[in-house]
Amino acid sequence: MAGLMQRFSVQRPFEGLAIAACLHVTAETAMMVRLLRAGGAAVSLAASNPLSTQDDIAAALAMNHGTAVFARAGVDRGGYYRHIERALSHAPEGPHLVIDDGGDLVNTLHTRAATRLKNVRGGCESTTTGVIRLRRMAAEGALAFPVIAAHDTAVKRLVEGTCGTGQSAIDGILRATNTLLAGKTVVVAGFGASGRGVAEHARGFGAQVIVTEIDPVRALDASLRGFRVLPMAQAAPVGEVFVTATGSVDVIGAEHIAVMRDGAILANAGHFDAEIDVRALAARAAAVHRDVRPHVDAYDLGDGRTVLLLAEGRVVNLVAAEGHPPEVMDLAFGIEALALAWLASATSPTTGDRLPVGVHEVPADIDAEAARLVLATAGTSIDALTPAQQAYLESWRIGS
Repeated sequence: MAGLMQRFSVQRPFEGLAIAACLHVTAETAMMVRLLRAGGAAVSLAASNPLSTQDDIAAALAMNHGTAVFARAGVDRGGYYRHIERALSHAPEGPHLVIDDGGDLVNTLHTRAATRLKNVRGGCESTTTGVIRLRRMAAEGALAFPVIAAHDTAVKRLVEGTCGTGQSAIDGILRATNTLLAGKTVVVAGFGASGRGVAEHARGFGAQVIVTEIDPVRALDASLRGFRVLPMAQAAPVGEVFVTATGSVDVIGAEHIAVMRDGAILANAGHFDAEIDVRALAARAAAVHRDVRPHVDAYDLGDGRTVLLLAEGRVVNLVAAEGHPPEVMDLAFGIEALALAWLASATSPTTGDRLPVGVHEVPADIDAEAARLVLATAGTSIDALTPAQQAYLESWRIGS
């Protein structure tokens, strides 16, 4: 980010543009906002999750860094969406670009603030969950501008998904419960980049890990990596700690809760609080004891069993812990900033070169550039192709 800050201060890729963002309001996000402002942007920011909002960060951005911030920790659902609407309507002629984390800002822009669509050149989406929603919008012809799937890059999947979520989700579970993972059976729902990271980190703590999946390729991947693969219906009676990371809804439902062990721990590492059917859990409970530990609610099921729900079913690494380590977000936001700068130039009215409406991948050279910047920061050098090697790879005429 430091290198990009210097570059953006000179190049000013966002000069004259208004950017509306819906992100976790944390110290890492503050650095991203400062980077966008260094590039010339006017930034308005809403929170993508009320429970992860850090009020001191929001205040510092508003007071010291010229950012219009609409976020408050613990705001209710109505206030959450009002904040998004205010971020979208802050700039008189904007927004020109948007950054989303989960799809709520883009959804609100198309449904509740559609009059603001006319000047939007494009946006970036940070999460797998958001990209799923965007692709559905595009398939139905509802999406009105091009969006870059910033999460769908090899570097971000590796660093943010596998390393970042893997470490921080386990961190949140341990902080909330102080449980010993060694020897316990941990059930991980979903074996995408994030689920794989959670599974590998849990195994690193000595847990016996079961993976549930609907995708046969990912299920095979998990099996070949040595994980036991079961349907959730079979995993539910034997699991002791459950972590969802699918981007779907009701992955753990009433039928699974009905057969869980006494003391089972439920945590969600996905973006939205829909993966665990909390309503079904509450309906089944004879009593609910809030905050038996910070961010731990105990649900007495009336049959002698108690189930522990972490972070109200919201993303556990940001509620019960501190989210991704700064190094992870430095890389993730760096890729998004580079992609957004590319998007701004690719849709410049002066060049007439506009991306078509739809969901687009991050250009491979941006992903590679981000990896090179991280390696350089760590003092790591890599090989480069010689001219002869390059010629060999580019020619089909050279035999073995």
